[in-house]
Amino acid sequence: MGFSENNIHAQDRNDAALRASYAELQDRLGYHFKNILLLEQALTHKSYANEMNIGDKFGNERLEFLGDAVLELIIRDILLNRFPQLSEGKLSNMRAAVVNEDSLSSMAQTLDIGRYIYLSKGEYESKGHEKKSILANVFEAIIAAVYYDGGFQAAHEFVERHFSVCIEDVAAHGFYRDYKSRLQEYCQKNFNALPRYIILTEEGSDHIKTYVSQVLIDGQPYEKGSGHNKKSAEQDAARNTLRKLLKE
Repeated sequence: MGFSENNIHAQDRNDAALRASYAELQDRLGYHFKNILLLEQALTHKSYANEMNIGDKFGNERLEFLGDAVLELIIRDILLNRFPQLSEGKLSNMRAAVVNEDSLSSMAQTLDIGRYIYLSKGEYESKGHEKKSILANVFEAIIAAVYYDGGFQAAHEFVERHFSVCIEDVAAHGFYRDYKSRLQEYCQKNFNALPRYIILTEEGSDHIKTYVSQVLIDGQPYEKGSGHNKKSAEQDAARNTLRKLLKE
């Protein structure tokens, strides 16, 4: 939906239409914007802003600049509170393992953010919506948008919700791995079994299909997840299952 070839920019849509177009994304983010234009701006890549002659201020670079700082502050705060026994040096290493292009882009892929990014035609054709750098920057821009829209507490809750599994993974292993890898190790250790993934439903036309996947552990059904390709649906199901298991 977010690509320039079939998108209508916020200037040409009313607020209700804009909210409807982002309803699913906001559900997946776990945050609903009071000012929906902030989310729109966070999703607008500079290539689109330039191609549409809407000016640099409508791109997401300024939000990404702030989001980087907000994310750093919140992650440092979370680490200090969760690991009071660790030295500054170890906390710095953990922070670097948690906040990096790989972890940010992986989360963006799991949330299927790439589908919503506004890109120029050239950037879209070169699969900009799959590039790690673009995905990571957009995720940081969204963090800034949440901060502007709901304040520091809302941004803190947003970051903690999406980074909790990543932080636990880094605390246990010293590096971040995707949700499927993390769930596999958890299942081997606690169930002596490997997780399996089944696709429950597949809907929509070829370019906007939605898949729903479910995790099976030792034959028992666990959480479901959705995405616009099988991989993202499985990652989402693994993430939801990990959250459930870690709370039990």
